[in-house]
Amino acid sequence: MIVTGIKARVEKWFEASAAYLCQKKVPAIIVVLLATAAAATGLRNLVIDTSTESFLRTGDPVLERYEEFRDQFGRDDVIIVSVAADELFTLESLTGLKELHDSLASGVPNLASITSMINARNTRGESDRLIVEDLLHSWPESEQDLAALRSRVLANPLYRNLLISPDGTVTTIVLELARYTELEEQSVDDALALFDESSLDAGPREHLSEEEIQEVIEAVGEIVAEHRRDGFVLHAAGTPAVMESLKSALQQDIGRSVLLAVTVIALLLFAMFRSVAAVMLPLGVVVLALLSTLGLMGHLGTPVTLPIVILPSFLLAVGVGAAVHLLAIHYRNIRAGHDRERAIIAAVGHAGLPVLLTSLTTAAGLGSFAVADVAPIADLGRYSAIGVLIALVYTLILLPAGLALIPSWVMQPVASVDRASAMTDRVLAAFARFGVRNAVPIVCAFAVAAAIAFGLAAQLRFSHDVLSWLPDDWPVHQSTRAIDRDLGGTVSLEVVLDTGTENGLHDRDTLLKLDALKRDIEADSAGPTKVGAILSVADLLKEIHQALNENRAEFHRIPENPALIPQEFLLFENSGSDDLEDLVDFQFSRARFSMRVPWRDTLTYPPFIRDVEARFADAFGNSADVTLTGIMSLLSRTLENTIRSAARSYLIAGVVITLMMIALIGRIGTGLISMLPNFTPILLTLALMQIAGIPLNLFTMLVGSIAIGLAVDDTVHFMHHFHRYLERTGSVEAAVHETLQTSGRAMLLTSAVLTAGFFIFCLADMRNLVDFGFLTGITIVTALAADFVLAPALMALRYRRLLRPDAAVQRGESE
Repeated sequence: MIVTGIKARVEKWFEASAAYLCQKKVPAIIVVLLATAAAATGLRNLVIDTSTESFLRTGDPVLERYEEFRDQFGRDDVIIVSVAADELFTLESLTGLKELHDSLASGVPNLASITSMINARNTRGESDRLIVEDLLHSWPESEQDLAALRSRVLANPLYRNLLISPDGTVTTIVLELARYTELEEQSVDDALALFDESSLDAGPREHLSEEEIQEVIEAVGEIVAEHRRDGFVLHAAGTPAVMESLKSALQQDIGRSVLLAVTVIALLLFAMFRSVAAVMLPLGVVVLALLSTLGLMGHLGTPVTLPIVILPSFLLAVGVGAAVHLLAIHYRNIRAGHDRERAIIAAVGHAGLPVLLTSLTTAAGLGSFAVADVAPIADLGRYSAIGVLIALVYTLILLPAGLALIPSWVMQPVASVDRASAMTDRVLAAFARFGVRNAVPIVCAFAVAAAIAFGLAAQLRFSHDVLSWLPDDWPVHQSTRAIDRDLGGTVSLEVVLDTGTENGLHDRDTLLKLDALKRDIEADSAGPTKVGAILSVADLLKEIHQALNENRAEFHRIPENPALIPQEFLLFENSGSDDLEDLVDFQFSRARFSMRVPWRDTLTYPPFIRDVEARFADAFGNSADVTLTGIMSLLSRTLENTIRSAARSYLIAGVVITLMMIALIGRIGTGLISMLPNFTPILLTLALMQIAGIPLNLFTMLVGSIAIGLAVDDTVHFMHHFHRYLERTGSVEAAVHETLQTSGRAMLLTSAVLTAGFFIFCLADMRNLVDFGFLTGITIVTALAADFVLAPALMALRYRRLLRPDAAVQRGESE
């Protein structure tokens, strides 16, 4: 009774607020428009960030280690351009390679380095001199020169899979992006001043922006397209290229999904109400809410990341849902003979509380992701919840004010709506009878289906493979697969070995261990993580030692005399090459051990990472600190966080929404029972994912929490009105009948809008969006079926003593 009294007072408050808004309609609309305008000024600050680093929160230790690595050794996320020719070692092919190399070197901004056969390091000895020069320092002029070049390239183990494929048919141009943004034009004196000690206090320099990285990728793409010809096959890949393609797909899908969502929702609204005003009011509300939410993101400096692509279409669909409930009841009141103002007040009083509660449950379902360890998912959860609440406030203000402002003749629906309404009434009445009169078999059928679905859902696997989100025929997808096939990989795992002492890398035993680790890892790696190439300072030392010993192959090893090691490194440094800086720090205390593997589902990487970590631990024990980092570690961390975040958010959403349902109904038992129509559709969807081979990833993991937040909306409306009518009629069947005749129509309409809004994602380019939209739409349809069939059956069993038919129901049957 206490809960009933509270509900009555809240409903009276909603009626009073609606009456006030009808009187103050113009000022109310102006206030909302001004608030939207203020928030929307943040739109100019919005940026798109699809980088691998954006998946992790600031302060994540894995991200911090990666940033430290890049500060010391530069970027490992290189762009790789592969060149395949009918015959690579010909003057024509080498000339084409040089032209491409020179075009990239001069035409691509923000490059730290570019390496190909044109300028690859060629280390050799002459007498007692160490000579380090470009591989093609002397251009071949004869067939003998070309044959000698081919032999030299294929014989150099440092070139294999980094510069040349093992069969000598494919070569690469490797572009490393600058760590920081380019400085303005300056004098030589100004440039030299950068190296003064005082300049160290100037503060951190700016990292490359998304726009600058986009310029790099676009320049590479244009240059590669210009040089591509028959017999000269070019591919461009690498993590920056993949992420830029995702960004491009993201931008296209955002624009397309929003346009289609507005169009489809407008058509559905017109089909439902046959009134232009009934289309413009809900769309106006949600568009203003969307502008406010995105503007807020801009003000707070939150970037648009991959998962946030669903936010606009999602808010459009969800925001319209609340307005549909109010409009459906408003029109029902109009048909019942109420004047316009009274119809508005009654509609807000009738639907205001359940609309409030459904918005809160939806926000709770989404807000459960706000604590996710995956940064973009946390942002999506946070701003989706905020957007839903903004849409709620705007709906409760703008809809009553707008309905009161628009002339009555504009809001008047056409006659065909009444005929359609009568048909809907008959269908809903049939659902009411079926659910109540077949309660036991319905509940048993759903229980069996849920049990089977649980068994299938338990077999779901997690995945994080952003490349697979792009269509197979996209150039970057094909290029990545081609380079992985020909050259062994495009994803790097980096190991940083810290000896803890200056010149610790002059220790012969340490270098021998690095060399042995390379051989062992190469020999033992197989399957999806088969290592294509490994590079460390030990490889460079072996190259130097061979050159200083008449270039003889048997001296391609670590010097046996430890005293030679620092001398040979010094000779190399004095040769003019700065390649050593890419492998060790200036104190020779820290070294980089780089491995490159094919791009695969991140699920395959953690075992490989653990194996490498164990090998280094066995080799060095406590004698050195070992840190694993690189792009592979970021991808693996993202997968790990995805798994943890999914479990946590599902638990939070389930518990919070269940407690809210119990509070709404005021009965613990009934509240718990009422969650069955919400959990069952999610289990069925998870089972469908397992059957269809769709894994849980950053997007499909959202389905459960979003769906429970949306599915419970219909349940809230059903339970709220069911208990109201049960108290009035004392009959379960009559209460279900009246509930479906009032809220049932709005539930049907909002589910149609939501389903259409999510099915729009099936037209996206990104496969993950297609899966997300399809699965969420299916879940909403299933949830509506559960509320029309399972919920009445559960209430029939819960209130068995009140199963007497009502006269109104019997009259409905006879009609």
